[in-house]
Amino acid sequence: LSGCDSGFGQATARHLDVMGFRVFASVLDLQSPGAQELRRSCSPRLTLLQMDLTKTEDIQRVLQHIQAHTNSTGLWGLVNNAGFNDTIADAELSPLGKFRSCMEVNFFGSLELTKGLLPLLRSASGRIVTVSSPAGDMPFPCLAAYGASKAALSLLMDTFRSELQPWGIKVSLILPGYYKTGTTCDPAFWNLQKQKLLASLPQELLQAYGEDYVEEINQQFIQFMKVAVEDLSAVVNSITDGLLAANPAVRYYPGQGLGIMYFIHRYLPYFVRDLFLKGFFINPKLPRALRREHHNDVKKA
Repeated sequence: LSGCDSGFGQATARHLDVMGFRVFASVLDLQSPGAQELRRSCSPRLTLLQMDLTKTEDIQRVLQHIQAHTNSTGLWGLVNNAGFNDTIADAELSPLGKFRSCMEVNFFGSLELTKGLLPLLRSASGRIVTVSSPAGDMPFPCLAAYGASKAALSLLMDTFRSELQPWGIKVSLILPGYYKTGTTCDPAFWNLQKQKLLASLPQELLQAYGEDYVEEINQQFIQFMKVAVEDLSAVVNSITDGLLAANPAVRYYPGQGLGIMYFIHRYLPYFVRDLFLKGFFINPKLPRALRREHHNDVKKA
């Protein structure tokens, strides 16, 4: 189970431990508050492992540890939960490095871990449950880097689902609504990210969009955070069902409002979907260079 420092990973690790399973829970930092909380609240069956999904040596060390402890039994389940995003901005304003960071954790890290554990999963005819995002299915404004990585992850897992069927492995995707997890709901974190983004933008881009454009996106996102759900049990129950149900669903959609969102996405015209996503999530103001007062200023000059 990857990404157990906080949020879904931590709650799921605790839940599976209470149910009596032997859980291998990976954290970024063994001394983090989340890791210490798991040590306090879980049984000695739970094993905490340090793993940064961007580091092959970390992944290999975890694979060796799990192989050594499950060689005779195989591995029943893998939960790909670790995720990363630290940018809320238009694709044009998001540095290329941010796209790479999201792909490294959300796609390549999960791919490497899954491939490494497949021999053990095949021997147990086990389960793979992966936490993706509706942002991988729909073009949420200002989430291109994160959404593109989750789209790649969802497609990869759908491919694994088809290819691993003959081995008896069942593969499920979890596409949660908006929940309060880790730094995702910390306004101070997002304010800092906004300042870093503004400092890194080329002058020409800053002129075209305007600093107030980036400020407004950030304010709307911080406002949106207030609707984040604190009770993570719907997601934990979906992950658990994916691991234990005789016939788990291919996709789980824990969270309110996802039914209407996917209905609009699938059956209504693109412009309706785009309007809905802007109304629901972030509706950026007009970039500075396109505003009437800017054109008037240019004419006067």
